[in-house]
Parts: sequence; structure tokens; C-alpha cells
Amino acid sequence: MMLFPDRLVILRGGGDLGTGVAWRLTRAGFPVVVAELAEPLSIRRKVALSTAVDEGEIDVEGMVGVRVDSESQAIEVAGRGDVAVLVSDGLPAVDRWMVVDARLAKVNIDTTIDDAPLVVGLGPGFEAGADCHAVVETMRGHHLGRVIWKGLAAPNTGEPGDVGGVRAERVVRAPAAGIVTWVRAIGDRVESGEILGEVAGTHVHAGVAGVVRGMIADGRTVTRGLKIADVDPRGGTDPAEISDKARSIGGGVLEAALVWLNR
Repeated sequence: MMLFPDRLVILRGGGDLGTGVAWRLTRAGFPVVVAELAEPLSIRRKVALSTAVDEGEIDVEGMVGVRVDSESQAIEVAGRGDVAVLVSDGLPAVDRWMVVDARLAKVNIDTTIDDAPLVVGLGPGFEAGADCHAVVETMRGHHLGRVIWKGLAAPNTGEPGDVGGVRAERVVRAPAAGIVTWVRAIGDRVESGEILGEVAGTHVHAGVAGVVRGMIADGRTVTRGLKIADVDPRGGTDPAEISDKARSIGGGVLEAALVWLNR
């Protein structure tokens, strides 16, 4: 039985960080519905609920995400403890208690403080007390996962976070606009400079040696410069496990929910 069956959470964005949020919330007894794009751009697809859009279902460390085709079906799936993944550009027209903007756009696209009784934004682009009730810090470091009740998260630096002593080199970006085709897969160990695939006939290379942690779905149409893959230089991490960063951010969102209830 769910502890908070009447406190439905709408999660906008089912990427790896949003999935960490869903994992914390469902474990604590909140029903969760993810609103996702028809063609998700998630990289860490082994730990992204958005993968259910393409595959119908995904299991992330025991949490099951199921693609649904209607709002009524979403309520049913979330009510039984699974995560409903609904293709929706906007907010589903359901009775919601909490909205979490986990799209990580670095700017506030369209979220307002009136979207639900409790609205939480992840990372830069949101101001707690203005366009949402709380902001959760997403920048790696001492404040990662901290809940901010008034003010802003740390500004976007434009630089990837440090993983294993590597920053920009671990992120693979599209060298051209076009359709992505991969010759390697998530979980493969690769060398620096190795060909991972191509975009519109232009080779995509690994910038560092390590394990491929994420790749955008094969066949996606991308723009030049878009992040399309990620190589983990540490080598010993499991691409099918939720990251420390996602867990920390998820813990912050759960804290915000419980603090709000306690008030």
C-alpha cells in the first residue's frame, strides 16, 4: 500500500536525473507520472524512464516505468506503484499535488508556481518563491541536492561536471546535424579516439578512454553540438545503476515534499 496515494507527482522529464527523483519518491510511497517527449533525447537510457516511450517498459533497479496512452491509464499505473510514462508536451490534465520540472533546460520554459500546490524546479533557471516553491541544486559539489526555499540555484557554468578527473572530454557531442547511427553500445569499454558511430556520415569519436555510460537512441535526428553520448573514465561504474548525482537530487526533491507536508 502506498503511504501517500492521494499525493500524485507529475515529473516533467524522464531522463537519468528525473529518474533518480522518481526512484526516491516511489520508494517513499508517492505515485508518479512522467510527462515526456515523443522522441526523448535522454543519454543514459539504461537508467531513464523516458526509455519506456520507445520500448514500452523499463525496469530501473526494481522501479518499473510503463508507457501509457491516456491520462486515465496514467492514474491507474501510478496508483499501483509503477511509474506511468505519458507522451505529453504540457502538463497532463490530472488532479496533481506536486509538479517537478526535471527537464534540465537551464532556463524555465513554462513552469509556474500555480501549476500545483507544490512546484519544484531542478537546477538553474528557477527562482524559489517566484516561479516555484523550491529549487533543488544540481551542480556537483558541496551543495548538490540541497533544497532552496528562497532564491536561485548555482548558475549554469556551461561546463560538464568533473567525473573521474575528466570534464568536457567525457561528453560526446554531435559533429553535424542529422541522424545518429551507433557501432558501439552502452556498457562497451572504448579507447580515446575510438569511433562510436556517425552522424550524417561524420564519424563520432570517444574523447576519453572508459565505459560508454550513455548514448542517445539510435536513429534520432540531432542538431550539431547536441550531447549525444557520455563516456565514464572511471571504468568501474555500472551504466544500469542510478548515479550518485541522481540519487542526491532525488533525495532533495523527497525532502522538499516531506517538509511541505510537515508544514
